Amino acid sequence: MTTINESLAGDFILVGFSNHPQLEKILFVVVLISYLLTLVGNTVIILISCLDPMLHTPMYYFLTHLSFVDLCLTTSIAPQLLWNLHGPYKTISPTGCAIQLYASLALGSTECVLLAVMAFDRYAAVCRPLHYATVMHSRLCQSLVGMAWLSGVGNTLIQGTITLRLPRCGNRRIYHFICEVPAMVKLACVNIHANEVQLFMASLVLLLLPLTLILISYGCIAQAVMRIRSAQAWRRALGTCGSHLLVVTLFYGTITAVYIQPNSSYAHSQGKFITLLYTVVTPTLNPLIYTLRNKDVKGALKRLLQKDRAQQSEKL
Repeated sequence: MTTINESLAGDFILVGFSNHPQLEKILFVVVLISYLLTLVGNTVIILISCLDPMLHTPMYYFLTHLSFVDLCLTTSIAPQLLWNLHGPYKTISPTGCAIQLYASLALGSTECVLLAVMAFDRYAAVCRPLHYATVMHSRLCQSLVGMAWLSGVGNTLIQGTITLRLPRCGNRRIYHFICEVPAMVKLACVNIHANEVQLFMASLVLLLLPLTLILISYGCIAQAVMRIRSAQAWRRALGTCGSHLLVVTLFYGTITAVYIQPNSSYAHSQGKFITLLYTVVTPTLNPLIYTLRNKDVKGALKRLLQKDRAQQSEKL
């Protein structure tokens, strides 16, 4: 087992993957590449969605916010993780830990609601195509995004504050690579049953409720698609929903394992790897999923590149 330098008194110790020094080297490379791809991929989607008038639609308005959330979520975790993986110091200051907990929890909670909002948008596009522009008007889109952000911030202020106020009796070793609510709660030296119930209830509201709405939306979409006889319409419906459904599967498939059953043996033993998936890997895959499977984004990127080349040619 690698010796963890604990010289900084008062700081939290992120044990992380220190039991596997060889794995740390591999993870450092994987996380670094993933982080760079996340920065580039999500920034490109944000810029394309803002610069191309053809993408000024509700779907890409929501996608822009999703890319921004993914960008910030990974940035709140990856730099600290890379620092801990690379060097002997596995510490994080109490202030840094609090900031990371609040930021990652707020952004993760916001993404849960935002994915449900995007599912509703796809429902309106497929099941109410003639009324889509009327239903998904700009004021409603702004309100839905605002609701997603308020839900995330509100949940964080409650859960995060309660978690950080728990007495820890000097316990500083966090058996995780980030300051996350389930890991921080385990440091408490008092009965945490009430906190576990509160965490479970919050998870029901911010995980299972949005997931239920997503499943209902896609159930209605599936019924509408089954009534379509045109093969072209089939492909169009699958194309407009396939990317979002894949992102939902990746995100919810991992995060629910950590927050719905935080005390299960599976969540305890594999929790660090699962968290790595939805905080680092999934934000890297989202831009690839939306660009490789989306003709609109690829077309917008091509138009912007052609416009840039034309401007350079005029200067010459």
